[in-house]
Amino acid sequence: MPRTPLPHYSNTLYGSHSCELVISNRFPDSPRMDLAANLEMVNARIRAACKRARRDPASVTLLAVTKGQPPARVEEAANLGLALFGENRVQEAKAKIPQCSGRLRWHMIGHLQSNKSRDAVQLFEMIHSVDSAGLAQEIDKSGDKLAKTMPVLLEVNVAGEGSKFGFKPDQLLADLPALNKLRRVEIHGLMTMAPWSPEPEKVRPVFRRLRELKEACEKALGAPLAHLSMGMSGDFEVAIEEGATLVRLGTILFGPRNSAKPATG
Repeated sequence: MPRTPLPHYSNTLYGSHSCELVISNRFPDSPRMDLAANLEMVNARIRAACKRARRDPASVTLLAVTKGQPPARVEEAANLGLALFGENRVQEAKAKIPQCSGRLRWHMIGHLQSNKSRDAVQLFEMIHSVDSAGLAQEIDKSGDKLAKTMPVLLEVNVAGEGSKFGFKPDQLLADLPALNKLRRVEIHGLMTMAPWSPEPEKVRPVFRRLRELKEACEKALGAPLAHLSMGMSGDFEVAIEEGATLVRLGTILFGPRNSAKPATG
């Protein structure tokens, strides 16, 4: 029986709704578990989270994180209806994307070094991890050379973790006017990586704060921002309840990688 893929996102913005129910965050036990069953389960959980938050499921897009996954596994996911995929490293993406169907869409979600900005602008339709004004300027220069305007999300280190990249909240608001003037960079929203926790409720304040920052950015810019990229395999339901439009899911779909750390997609 054919499965209906989750629709792509719309630009509708939603508020926060708290919820007492937290569904189990157990991951698949094997990297080769049934991808179709995993996707069906994830879509059901997305719909349930949207229902609790009184949101339209079409307002949330599942971005499949394919770090460490071979092209054949990507094609398997694409054949199940997934069309949006995220890569953490430019070098891996350069090798993988040409081996996959041209109909697929790719986002850069990992830390991006300035010297890789040209490759990122060529390979991806959106960069989630713009974590400094300097990187934004390099993307702008690369966009000029390639005659391409790059949609980006500004990464915010909401929790202030020393191990994470991203703007500090106050610095983001201070840098926003200059970032908005870059000719080849289009700001579409914000992104964050919450601290890993076995209890998703503990990171709800991080997601809520990112939503509040997006609202502050919209006020400063005088225009809406379409996206909040937040939520991964262990906490995506809470992220959806707090307004996520893009959830970055890898482990819960494909199973754990041998080298995976809890905080990765």
